[in-house]
Amino acid sequence: MNTKTNEQTGSELVEPNFSDIGVSPSILKILDKLSLTTPTPIQKQAIPVALKGTDIVGIAQTGTGKTLAFGIPIMERLLSQNGKALILVPTRELALQVNESIRKLSITLNINTTVLIGGESIGKQFFELKRNPRLIIATPGRLIDHIGRRSIKLDQIKILVLDEADMMLDMGFLPQIEEVLKAVPKERQTMLFSATMPVEIATLAAKHLKLPIRIEVAPQGTTVKNVSQEMIVLKANDRTDYLEKIIKENEGSILIFVRTRYGVKNIAKKLASNGHKVTEIHSDLSQGQRKKSLDSFKSGRSRIMVATDVAARGLDVKGIELVINYDLPDSSSDYVHRIGRTARAGKKGKAISLATPGQLKNIKAIEALIKMKFHVVEKAKLEAVYTRKRSFHSRRRRF
Repeated sequence: MNTKTNEQTGSELVEPNFSDIGVSPSILKILDKLSLTTPTPIQKQAIPVALKGTDIVGIAQTGTGKTLAFGIPIMERLLSQNGKALILVPTRELALQVNESIRKLSITLNINTTVLIGGESIGKQFFELKRNPRLIIATPGRLIDHIGRRSIKLDQIKILVLDEADMMLDMGFLPQIEEVLKAVPKERQTMLFSATMPVEIATLAAKHLKLPIRIEVAPQGTTVKNVSQEMIVLKANDRTDYLEKIIKENEGSILIFVRTRYGVKNIAKKLASNGHKVTEIHSDLSQGQRKKSLDSFKSGRSRIMVATDVAARGLDVKGIELVINYDLPDSSSDYVHRIGRTARAGKKGKAISLATPGQLKNIKAIEALIKMKFHVVEKAKLEAVYTRKRSFHSRRRRF
């Protein structure tokens, strides 16, 4: 057990460590070498349930430790029984990130893993599949491609994880997910993890999971702790100049979200011409280019990364000081995912969003979701626009 002081009462709180929630000595040794002693809330609740082979629906935001919440039970169960595990994720970046995290356990335990994603040599993947890996991490499209080529069979899958399920549905992968669910054995353990719980996810869980335990570590719309949030309202044409101002006023690494890949390219080009070390990530890049871009940002060679929402959940970079929403997201829930890239592991962070005067509804929708009011800069401009609109409509009614 680990102890922590209650700030309000001054008394000691006893927190469980990994051994208290059923993790075996062999994995405890690895976790200890990684300096991981205290499970996160999602790990504390999910691991004991998953170790029993029970189906799980886990609701948790990014940066909460979900990967080890299902990764540790997978390793435990593969060590104690025959069969294989499959983790399905929405993006290539997330697949590589999940593999990187789980390999810290699997390589010591001699459990082979492989990653099946688009943008990489399928011939190399054929070779890796012939090595009979026990853990497969895949994106839906490439996995279906392998099933069609008969280079993989899923008849030995004993554990299936659907990670970031809401994002997979948002990206239109429901048909592929249904096809995978038909290909895996009916007798299996299924763990579904999602940041939100829309009707489609609830329907999917009801159809394919057996009496799942629902674990929710934070209400939907809960933003990460220790992140200060600002909303800047200004004319659309003024955003680029204001972006430069924000960058100069802040230190450390910066992640900038832009709505389209064309916008990403333009912003990255302008920032580079201003002397900033900047890299970009979007769907037009090959897998090799995306990896090179991500490595440049993670290593600090590039201080700034400009990205579309492809990076909102698949990006795991420690120490991002500032997230800038150059464009407000199309979906309010994506705002939560975006700013979840900063203030991780107990550190402080900052999120600044740039909005135009016509986006009052978007701002209100985000505020309703996260249950807080923004500190809005230049609010007078926003109010002035809507005052003029109301005045105009009033004059029309008079005439």
